[in-house]
Amino acid sequence: MKNFNLSDIDLNDLDLENMGSWPVVVKVAFGVIVAILVSTLTYFLFIDSKIDELTAAKAKEAELKQTFSARYASAVNLDLYKQQMVEMENTFSFLLKQLPTTHETPGLLDDITYVGTTSGLTFLRINWEPEIEKEFYTELPIKIDVVGDYHQFGNFVSEVAKLPRIVSLHDFTIQMERNERLRFNVVAKTYRYKETAQ
Repeated sequence: MKNFNLSDIDLNDLDLENMGSWPVVVKVAFGVIVAILVSTLTYFLFIDSKIDELTAAKAKEAELKQTFSARYASAVNLDLYKQQMVEMENTFSFLLKQLPTTHETPGLLDDITYVGTTSGLTFLRINWEPEIEKEFYTELPIKIDVVGDYHQFGNFVSEVAKLPRIVSLHDFTIQMERNERLRFNVVAKTYRYKETAQ
């Protein structure tokens, strides 16, 4: 095989219209350059955008799989969710029945007074405070001022918790009176559900 010296090749002697007469080394070099150029253009014109599309499609696939998994889990547990909804509605209905209606609130004062007196407490004051409107219910505070001892207070709190209507005790203070009796101030709160909030 004949050895070629690249320094012997003069680029001005190469005829573009007669490439067949070019030396083999020049043909190979030219072919390599054309192949690199075609490969680069093909990549940037056709393949590069497809890679971006593929990446986006894979991300969308992962998102859809996650959505499908969540919906599948919900569908599989649908009967359980329905059962829980029934239980929650029953519990909610039961709790609503424990809230006093408008015509029952005066009787609640009587119930609290009865519980206090049977516990041995002496009432100095018991009366309704202004109603406090909330989003779904109305808060009905009752200011209570009684005199007794610690055991009587404890028994009173215990008996209030047993009332058939929901009553919670807040903001209590205990002070020593002159006759060594204790004065117990507390705010009892009950609640009325707003029917219009449904």
